Amino acid sequence: MLLLLAGCGQSQGGQSTLHPGSDGTRKIAHLFWGMLAAAAVVFAGAVVLLALSYRRRNREGIPMVENEHAVSNGLVVAFGIVIPVVCLVILFAIADIGVVKATSAPAKGQTKMNMTVIAHQWFWEVRYPGTTAATANEIHIPVKTPVNVTLKTDDVIHSFWVPELNKKVDTIPGHPNTIELYADRVGVYRGQCAEFCGLQHANMAMAVYADPPAKFKAWLANMSRPVATPTTPQAKAGEQVFLTQQCASCHTIRGTAARGTIGPDLTHLQTRNTLAALTIPNRKGYLGGWVLDPQHIKPGNKMPGLNLSGPQFQNLLSFLEGLK
Repeated sequence: MLLLLAGCGQSQGGQSTLHPGSDGTRKIAHLFWGMLAAAAVVFAGAVVLLALSYRRRNREGIPMVENEHAVSNGLVVAFGIVIPVVCLVILFAIADIGVVKATSAPAKGQTKMNMTVIAHQWFWEVRYPGTTAATANEIHIPVKTPVNVTLKTDDVIHSFWVPELNKKVDTIPGHPNTIELYADRVGVYRGQCAEFCGLQHANMAMAVYADPPAKFKAWLANMSRPVATPTTPQAKAGEQVFLTQQCASCHTIRGTAARGTIGPDLTHLQTRNTLAALTIPNRKGYLGGWVLDPQHIKPGNKMPGLNLSGPQFQNLLSFLEGLK
């Protein structure tokens, strides 16, 4: 039991189901603890009855009641039918009415902010309607602000789940779903695709950053801008490498001719803390390894390795490190 509970709970930001960060997940956690307590009482009762039956295996009747069949039958009806039915009705009311209502997506137009998340094998594309901002895998929202998220998929069925903020919701081809994201405190909340979606399903994670409103506003304004012009000769040469190699066929960098849609928008790549859906840190060494041999880091993904000369590689890295 302790091992099972250890798998459910971690500290904040650790994808914990037992560390709620919103009213909806708080109700889910309360439901879990209530069900666990009820199950523990039933289990303990069953153990006591088994022990009692063994101890009285050579005697008829039950303690205190002995052979009063009417009382015995009443106890069977009470504990075998009445109490279980009452418990199930209460559980249904809490889970299917109270918790479902608290975790359902808000009606259209009831939130001040909307967002679109599109699942791909194997990353999350994030867009903010009304702006040109686009990012991947690292979702920013203002703290204590309900956000209505429209979930779509570009390929197979995925499942969007940030355990500390809300329940899981599937992304189904041709059928957009919605969910509310709300965080009642500043922090980072890890999430994960919860529906097996292919070879790299386990490496399809996301992080929700709940920022103070002013910080979020500044972040969104920066993400809405096109890319800044490279300022060094090496970065300018790297931009040409990006535009003339396969990079521009798969990625978009707003403000350049790169308009690819297969991979994530890289306009502000350096605002992210991780690469490849949280698989590796976004640091120069990891970025270089990802560019040269992405299949080694994330086998099966759609990004090919690039056959670049040494100077081309260094120039490209210089350009990518300037995407802030």
